[in-house]
Amino acid sequence: MKNTKFKLILVPFLLFSMINLAIAAAKDDPFISKAMFDQLELRDTAQGNPFVLSGQFWLGHDLNKLWIKTEFESLKGEAEEAEIQALYSKAVATYWDFQVGLRSDLAIDSLNNKNWAVIGFQGLAPYFFEIDSALFIGESGRTAFRFEAEYEILFSQRLILTPEIEINFYGKNDEISRTGSGLSDSEIGLRLRYEIRRGFAPYIGYVKTNTFGETANYAQLDGKLTNDSSFVLGIRAWF
Repeated sequence: MKNTKFKLILVPFLLFSMINLAIAAAKDDPFISKAMFDQLELRDTAQGNPFVLSGQFWLGHDLNKLWIKTEFESLKGEAEEAEIQALYSKAVATYWDFQVGLRSDLAIDSLNNKNWAVIGFQGLAPYFFEIDSALFIGESGRTAFRFEAEYEILFSQRLILTPEIEINFYGKNDEISRTGSGLSDSEIGLRLRYEIRRGFAPYIGYVKTNTFGETANYAQLDGKLTNDSSFVLGIRAWF
């Protein structure tokens, strides 16, 4: 039944995206695309060395795009987190896009997969802060909100320092996903990359993660740390 509902939402969404892309193409708006791996890294944490991937891919035209976002984390060969978003992105102002679509949290046990509707904004704020914010609405009255921001400090055209932050909020306790209501977790990172060539940049960095409230209580019950810090080594690439 859940899969049927998901398809009933997904099909109109994809059709709407395709129609808008076709309209843009008819106006002699060039077709463009971009794939970016923001984070492709190994982390040195107190509980192991997880592999983390965070990436985005979009295709379309200046005003209308189909946007894919994904996050994945594995530890000792087993997936810890896996998320994918499929979004229709509409330019609504200079440097700003309104985005709407679907998010799926993929679990090892497919019965625990969660689907969310997504409404968000992504763009460039004053002083060149890159912002990505989204409201998620799920089944059984679940809601969540995510805010991400990053800023680039150029020491040269190749050497770039990037501070960034991610904060997650949830509307209710969820024992299955081990998340608590209110402010759930945060991640603060600092990465220094060197662009060997355009589109390829190895980096080193430092990441601090924290959990709060009921999420921290769940972590303690599971024998996990409520906060952790790690050095990271990774590659940032785009094409």
